[in-house]
Amino acid sequence: MIKLDKSTTASFDVDPQCGFTPLCPDELPIVEGDLIADELNAQAHFAQYRVVSKDCHPAKAPWIANSPEEIMSPVEGEYPSLDIKWPAHCVVGTKGNTLIPGLPQESSYDFLVEKGIDPLMHPYGACYHDLGEREGTGVIEWLLSKNIITVIVGGLATDYCVKTTVLQLCKAGFQVIVNLAACRGVDSETTEIACKEMQDAGVILITNSQELESK
Repeated sequence: MIKLDKSTTASFDVDPQCGFTPLCPDELPIVEGDLIADELNAQAHFAQYRVVSKDCHPAKAPWIANSPEEIMSPVEGEYPSLDIKWPAHCVVGTKGNTLIPGLPQESSYDFLVEKGIDPLMHPYGACYHDLGEREGTGVIEWLLSKNIITVIVGGLATDYCVKTTVLQLCKAGFQVIVNLAACRGVDSETTEIACKEMQDAGVILITNSQELESK
């Protein structure tokens, strides 16, 4: 069991949106992505604060693939905060932008990160708006202002936005716990690589929230 001091712990729901689930099959449907709400809610019981991040994308952007063949191909041109192309997803005003069923209303969270609004930026991590990690979203500063030491993380997807957010939190000096039952990955191979990368950075991986205990 991992004993936590609730007063210095935050729970972070990374991009648990319909656009990353089979509920929106034309976006980026991750298998079982819509089934993580219970574990996200469970881990939140061990935290004083609860944070959520959302992709809030525009309908048109250079990183949007116009055909299946373009997906994951490099974005051409001088776009330092874009890397590869993805299907349109989590567009503001659509179902894909909303949180998955079973989670609280956005207003019930203590802090909301909205990222990817700028069409010339497609961040993965929730702590920075840009790939170069120079323009912060404010969440690191907010967590520090609340004297948070430990952050429990779950969300979508393990091998992209979760991994990047976790590594950013590690760099900021937080103890990070990843609840694997509250995550789902895009691909099994890249998810395995992501888990190793997180562990190498000092992250604690747990199977589910039953491994947690409050002091």
